[in-house]
Amino acid sequence: MLKRVFMAPDPGRTRLRFAARAVLGIALAVALCGLAGHSLAGAVTGGLAALLALFTVTDATVRGQAVTTALLPAVGLPVLTAAAELHDHPVARDLTFLAVVGAGVYARRWGPRGHSLGVFAFMTFFVAQFLHATTDQLPQLYVAVLLSVLAAAAVRFGLWCYERRLPPPAVPAPPGGSGLARVTTRQAIQATAGAGFALVVGQLVSGQRWYWAVGATWWIFVNTTSRGETLVRGFRRLLGTVIGIALGLLVAVPVHGDPAVTAALAAVCVFGIFYTAAVSYTWMMLWVTLLAGLLYGLLGVLGPGLLALRLAETGVGALGAALAVILVLPVTTHSVTDAWIRRALGCVHACAVETAQRLAGAVDADPAPRVAELEQLLARVRLSVAPLVHPLNPMLGRKRRARHVLALLDDCAREVRGLVAVAADPEASHDARLAVACGRVEAAVEALTEGRDIAVHADGPPHGEPAALVHLHGLERALSELARPLRAPSGSPLVGA
Repeated sequence: MLKRVFMAPDPGRTRLRFAARAVLGIALAVALCGLAGHSLAGAVTGGLAALLALFTVTDATVRGQAVTTALLPAVGLPVLTAAAELHDHPVARDLTFLAVVGAGVYARRWGPRGHSLGVFAFMTFFVAQFLHATTDQLPQLYVAVLLSVLAAAAVRFGLWCYERRLPPPAVPAPPGGSGLARVTTRQAIQATAGAGFALVVGQLVSGQRWYWAVGATWWIFVNTTSRGETLVRGFRRLLGTVIGIALGLLVAVPVHGDPAVTAALAAVCVFGIFYTAAVSYTWMMLWVTLLAGLLYGLLGVLGPGLLALRLAETGVGALGAALAVILVLPVTTHSVTDAWIRRALGCVHACAVETAQRLAGAVDADPAPRVAELEQLLARVRLSVAPLVHPLNPMLGRKRRARHVLALLDDCAREVRGLVAVAADPEASHDARLAVACGRVEAAVEALTEGRDIAVHADGPPHGEPAALVHLHGLERALSELARPLRAPSGSPLVGA
């Protein structure tokens, strides 16, 4: 885990810039709230609003990101109003909170924008519980949210918009639009059921900090699709919370809420959250837990007992999420992984075809975007297969097959990258054998996805053959080897978690 965080590649130092910009944007937001004379509650609300504006908005284009950022207050302020108005009406408050949970997850069907707005709505209600917000505080909190979103936007789109110099990310659409609709509906029901369990049990554990359990359930469902993904994420959240609490005892408790030291440590936590989010959910939760401890130190209520309570509530939330994905309309790992693997294989075939066309002289054929799309699809495959290759998975046979599939898909990606590199060479010439080899790759993909046998070319290309033929033959071989693990007997499927 340490190696994955500190030695993970960071092309273009994107994660570093992402984290540094977050510290700058949130610091500016909190400073503006302070200059406006806001209380600690206003500063905390503003800081969270800026954090969410910088973290959760992930539209593919800068223009789309700006539109989503502008819409955040339109969603957050009504939710904040409802939370404050219902502060003294527990039953109505709890039902409204669960409605926000369900609507926030359901909104994922509208892509990154729906996801961002759903997260912002949930966290606005959450922070109202965190601060025990009441109606007399609303004017100050409104201003804090608006100021902070403006500050985050000024930093993100004005002062430091490094995305303008980057090509748009290749973000493949989930397989099957109607399938996505069904999945988001199921997950909305699951999240609401899990949050309901967490809310009830969390209140039995603590009448003051019950919302921690609901928050844990919510964040376990974020960016997951299948039952297995959700269970693994719940484990990682619990592990990150345990480590974060241990750090809190060593770091946050001795600080005793000192403003200057707390501000410096909070900046470190913010940097850690943004820098590690893409590579380790456990590490991200470590920093989130430590940041929460520092904020409670500022509020003057931090102590070992409070940290122990946070762990207990996190466990309740993780249990709620686990029960929901197991018992309520489960989305199996098999169905999700199968869809993503089919998409990846289709991309492999399309890339091979376009490469052959390019080598044959078709100037409008460009396989390069397919490579970027394939990398994104393989990342989704790895995410969906993660439950099977997790160290705690006791099903060793399935774990071996899952690792074999991932290795062969990586082989396919390597051969595809080699093909594209050959096609980009202006000296590469047309060879009639490319069409034949490409036809075999097409047949292999079709056979693999339709469950038929794959006829593999008996001998590889002899030494000295064109590089494109070498890569095409390697691609054909990897596809043929994929047939065995993907067609495991029904009694022991590759992914049945």
